[in-house]
Amino acid sequence: MLQSRHQVLITLLFFFDIVLSGVIWEVAYRARFYWIDFPIAFHVPDHQYYFRALPIVCLLTGIIFILSGLYRSEWVAQIKPQLPHLIKACLLLFASLVAIAFFYRKFSYSRIHVIYYILIFSSSLLLIRYALRVIVQAMYDREINTRNVLIIGASANAWEFAHTLSSHSSFGLICKGIIPIKESNPTPLIQIPIYSLEKLREIITKEQIQQVYLCLKTNEYSELPMLKELLKDQMVDIRIIPDFDPFFSLRTSVELLEDTPVISLIQSPLQGWNLVYKRMLDFWGALLAIFLFSPVMLVICVLIKITSRGPILYAQERMGFDGMIFPTFKFRSMKVDAEKETGAVWAAAEDDRRTAIGEFLRKTSLDELPQLFNVLVGHMSLVGPRPERPVFIEEFKHQIPNYMLRHKIKAGMTGWAQINGWRGNTSLEKRIESDLYYIANWSIWLDIRILFITLFKGFSHKNAY
Repeated sequence: MLQSRHQVLITLLFFFDIVLSGVIWEVAYRARFYWIDFPIAFHVPDHQYYFRALPIVCLLTGIIFILSGLYRSEWVAQIKPQLPHLIKACLLLFASLVAIAFFYRKFSYSRIHVIYYILIFSSSLLLIRYALRVIVQAMYDREINTRNVLIIGASANAWEFAHTLSSHSSFGLICKGIIPIKESNPTPLIQIPIYSLEKLREIITKEQIQQVYLCLKTNEYSELPMLKELLKDQMVDIRIIPDFDPFFSLRTSVELLEDTPVISLIQSPLQGWNLVYKRMLDFWGALLAIFLFSPVMLVICVLIKITSRGPILYAQERMGFDGMIFPTFKFRSMKVDAEKETGAVWAAAEDDRRTAIGEFLRKTSLDELPQLFNVLVGHMSLVGPRPERPVFIEEFKHQIPNYMLRHKIKAGMTGWAQINGWRGNTSLEKRIESDLYYIANWSIWLDIRILFITLFKGFSHKNAY
């Protein structure tokens, strides 16, 4: 919808950002060594080295900005939604340039110059986007390049869509009215004209409607042939907003299979490059963590061996991505055959089945360090919903709505639920809600954010026992 309208503007903005990046790289050189010169440089480096680096800087800017999702059409006249993505992109660009300068040995690039560059560049980007927002919004306020919209249907989706258009003038879509498909007394969410279906053609002509949106309830789809007949001789774009209310949707998308449109209501985010990004983060992250925690794991192995009889590691079946059953590995924190009499039960506070060191291991989550090897081989991810035992899943899936949807992504060592305190003996409903939020909003940056927070607050918790 907005993508096609703003496609040219977004493309121009992308190339402008790349050119601006190169210009600011040069400006930063002048500012650092000639205009401002703070802190004072003891010598001025040869300009040719900075000029040769310019194509790399521009290329890197383009790649990072695209991967950061900066060029979304609905953001053309909005600043607030862009801001976190813009900051993230600039910080990643800064880190990448510093890293390249560190490893490049033929010439020593000034880190101060890179700081000058990123500060001037990010400030320029904000000013340009603010100016673009002002220009586009001014055009829309004067109804220049806007589209007049008519909504057919009085479903909840119809009123929600009308409210969205009225509260976001930056979309450039002006809702001129709603037409219920059947005689009804709808409760309007906003003050907007309500017309009868008999006046459809008259309203299209009078209000100069350019786009018609069909927001029908599921029991009204039988009226589509009638609407097609009414609209067949009208010069309007026709779009359908499906009614998903009877279904739970997760990462909904539309694609073409040859000439057939296919709507995906529920799907995993781990497809295509997303799968590659997550696997790379998991593999190298697990490898680094194993290296860093190897002394700790060695000490734990010795302590387990000298404080209780039995194996050091404990393997337990869990369910992961798409219902795959796999063995998770943990440091043994309970006595051998702990569930011989009780069967499969959750651990409880003051559980007398724990070993001498088991309480500490479980309280600090250090018993889960061997799961890094699960991550390394691909059974698990560093970040995702915590894997559960099949015996409990059989119970939960009948009690908690949408419980099985948490298996549309790899199980993780930590996750959105864990860093928000939903672990151990806490609300399962809240935990599932957090897991589904994570899946619906997944990105590689969200994973990195969760890992960062886990370092500070994810190991120990009052409900971990």
